[in-house]
Amino acid sequence: MSDWNFMSVIILVGLFLLWKLEFAATLLNLKAFPASVPKGFEDVMDCEKLRKAHAYLRAHAQFGIVQSTVSLAVMLIFWSLGGFGWLDGLARSLGFSEVITGLVFLTALLASQSLIGLPFSYYDTFVIEEKFGFNRATLATFITDRVKGILLGAVIGMPLAAAVLWIFGNIQNAWLWAWAVVTAFQMILTYLAPSLIMPLFNRFTPMPEGALKNAIEALGVKCGFPLSGVFVMDGSKRSTKANAFFTGLGKQKKIALFDTLVDKSTQPELLGVLAHEIGHFRCGHIKQRLAVGLVQMAVIFFLLGLATDPEGKFARLLFDAFGVRKISPHAGLVFFSILLEPVSKLLTVAANTWSRKHEFEADAYAAQVTGDGAALGEALKKLSADHLSHPSPAALRVWLDYSHPPLLQRLEALRKWE
Repeated sequence: MSDWNFMSVIILVGLFLLWKLEFAATLLNLKAFPASVPKGFEDVMDCEKLRKAHAYLRAHAQFGIVQSTVSLAVMLIFWSLGGFGWLDGLARSLGFSEVITGLVFLTALLASQSLIGLPFSYYDTFVIEEKFGFNRATLATFITDRVKGILLGAVIGMPLAAAVLWIFGNIQNAWLWAWAVVTAFQMILTYLAPSLIMPLFNRFTPMPEGALKNAIEALGVKCGFPLSGVFVMDGSKRSTKANAFFTGLGKQKKIALFDTLVDKSTQPELLGVLAHEIGHFRCGHIKQRLAVGLVQMAVIFFLLGLATDPEGKFARLLFDAFGVRKISPHAGLVFFSILLEPVSKLLTVAANTWSRKHEFEADAYAAQVTGDGAALGEALKKLSADHLSHPSPAALRVWLDYSHPPLLQRLEALRKWE
């Protein structure tokens, strides 16, 4: 059994309050669902589709409550039974170096977490998404995706984890060096992902020559957007849901449209969606988010240094809270992430508030550059109705989780622009 101390109580209360807050937001969100089709949605949603959206929300709400409760319960049971100390001792008994021992410890925890989450992922895909007509993934695709994810984690994640563990165990001002290494790694991965990683999971086909491609390229030129390619992604391989995004850095930016989006949208609607995505680039949102992300990561690594300092009182309190005697980078990384979870939620709330402001700005840019805010509004309504999204989510749910403003607010802003 773990010996509880003051730090244990702080962590436990923080995790419980976070769970309670999510539970309350879920219930309020269900209560906020409209009884009738919202004004302006009559062309994309009828009463039957509204009832279906409500059922979809309720199914996901029940699923989310069960999943979060099980995850929290398993972690608390493992913690209270001294599981972290036992696993650390087991990893050390193998006689490997500190770095390899750390990788064994982290891999065991991540593998256990993945196994616990696997039934939930299966249920979400093949029961909920299947029931409401979204799922198109086969069992073979589901298994293949996870095998690829594991292999990528081993090839990419383990060397990076080993580097971070070695730095914290051997170098002065380790937090600064670890931050620099992880930042460089992320930048390289962002550059290489569109050509090396994403094609492992989806097929990207160059958009055929024609009016739509010409219009997209003309939009890129008009917006001063360095576009190196326009692709259609086989999103229908897994789901009927639609989306669009751009990837890459510098002059290697590529636009990818889900095939489901191309099939369901008119040309003006597609141009509105793409102009919105370009708006993030032209309004400087990408650079702003990157800069804030780098600063935030630096702060986290600095605090992680305190949590893994063998001579520090904070580290000693933290390790005692989890029943582990020997202070180490690998265990400190796990314990600090658990301690940081409630704080991370607050940071996410702040980031989402900022992101919602950016979404309004990108909408305004798209309306201005295309001269047709109504087309973007129609595209957003179609996406919302097709995804069975909540038409008017509760304020607490928006505050906690929404990186995009509720649709009704976005449509109102577009109407004001018009």
